[in-house]
Amino acid sequence: MSWGRSRDAWPEYVPVATRVARATKQAQGRARKQGRQPAPVIIAGREIAKTFWGRAWCRNLEASSDFANRLPRGKTYVRNGSVVDLQIGPGRIDAVVAGSHVYDVSISITPITKAAWRAIRQDCGQSIDSLLDLLAGQFSDGVMQRLTRPKDGLLPQRSEMKMACTCPDGAWVCKHVAAVIYGVGSRLDVEPELLFRLRDADHQELIAAATTKAALAQSLAGSEAHALDTGDLAAIFGVDIDVAARKPRPKAPLAGTKKPVPAGTKKPALAGTKKAIRAGVKKAVLVVTTKAARVGKKNAARVSAKKATPKKRLRGTRSA
Repeated sequence: MSWGRSRDAWPEYVPVATRVARATKQAQGRARKQGRQPAPVIIAGREIAKTFWGRAWCRNLEASSDFANRLPRGKTYVRNGSVVDLQIGPGRIDAVVAGSHVYDVSISITPITKAAWRAIRQDCGQSIDSLLDLLAGQFSDGVMQRLTRPKDGLLPQRSEMKMACTCPDGAWVCKHVAAVIYGVGSRLDVEPELLFRLRDADHQELIAAATTKAALAQSLAGSEAHALDTGDLAAIFGVDIDVAARKPRPKAPLAGTKKPVPAGTKKPALAGTKKAIRAGVKKAVLVVTTKAARVGKKNAARVSAKKATPKKRLRGTRSA
């Protein structure tokens, strides 16, 4: 009577490099048919995610007790390059993972609700306190903390994720799915906007919400870091701003100065920007250099003319 399976029943061991090469070849063929390039997950070092966005995604994954028994194997798979192709689209993740066979992983994520997104826009519009960061499209630490806040941020919860893998493992989260989820965390290091794409949200709406009249007035009233008046802000952001608390009193014009521009006329564009200053400096340097070159040519011509003209003899002297 046999108490165990025969040796021939166990599958033959295949090295990881061979598995990855086989899956990579298959992923490249699929991508070629779709007219794109495969996007493998490549981890440099032991850390899977190194930035705020990637770490927040991984922490959200590890906070679920349902993932706990599969996460260590998932980390091993993503570190050794088993996720040979990872595609992230609106509300969907598709990946090809190398294993004993080539497996397909698909994860669908529910879009964020309109009410939750509206609340995030309102909170972020009030917490952006740096106008320069806002102009550059960057988010402050307070905004990032709000976006990744548990339960009411952008990070999906367990009930908002549906996962599937073609492997025979019947677990809700197999090691291949765990590897893909960790791969998303690594991808967020370089493309944090993918988090908005996954939840079907437009991150530009956060900047638009912060440039409203109320948000800009609040930012201006709470900071003296930038010497910009409401007229300057209106010219920059293209909105009309009326802040009664900060409205300057009219000053009488000094003698010899230009008359103030009548009310209702269009205010000229800002002339004190860095671009305008640099252009003015370059123009001034060019003018000075040109004038100096002309003066130098004239002086050189005069000197050469004097040397070429023979000197007149003085009266009373005898020629040699």
